[in-house]
Amino acid sequence: MSDNPVKQITTDDLRRMEDQEGLILQGCGGPPQEWVDGINELFTEAGILLDGSRFESVSVFQHGDLTNLLFPFEGVELAIGKLAMWRIQTHGQFGGTWLSDYVPNRLGGFISQEQAPQKPKMELLGQDGNIFGIMGRASRLLKQAGMKEQSDEMISRVTACGDYNKALNIISEYVETELSSPATLQKSTKKKARNTHER
Repeated sequence: MSDNPVKQITTDDLRRMEDQEGLILQGCGGPPQEWVDGINELFTEAGILLDGSRFESVSVFQHGDLTNLLFPFEGVELAIGKLAMWRIQTHGQFGGTWLSDYVPNRLGGFISQEQAPQKPKMELLGQDGNIFGIMGRASRLLKQAGMKEQSDEMISRVTACGDYNKALNIISEYVETELSSPATLQKSTKKKARNTHER
């Protein structure tokens, strides 16, 4: 079993993965980790995964009513011809598609970092602990930033999750809070460092 938990991402995150490739399986009900373990086992037996490599950094995302999994190819040794054949043969069962096909065909194409709308900032500290109040505030900020689709996606994920801490983490994927991933902070720090260097 993998030590890396399956990471929840958004369709917007997928649209920023233009320089990456991977396999997307659609309609993966049940615990995502079971899917990861099952696919690793299946692909090893079928000779698709080579040299003992396994998919470790798998992500799960929602699109419409479907729960989907992204198996990125980075850091994995694959017999790509065998994988392509497996994907075609099992398409009816798993809806397998490449990341580079899925994003243009289902999500309207990739967006570069420059095009990506800035996430609105929102402090959680000192907020009323009511999750619906926090969600409502985040939703308003997203709509003001022209991100209605993200607001709707966030609301449906928060209302379905049933766990306060998970809900806060979901909200922090859409608006920048104290819980948001450090990637955005690193970007702004790098930019500052570059500007300082140019002076």
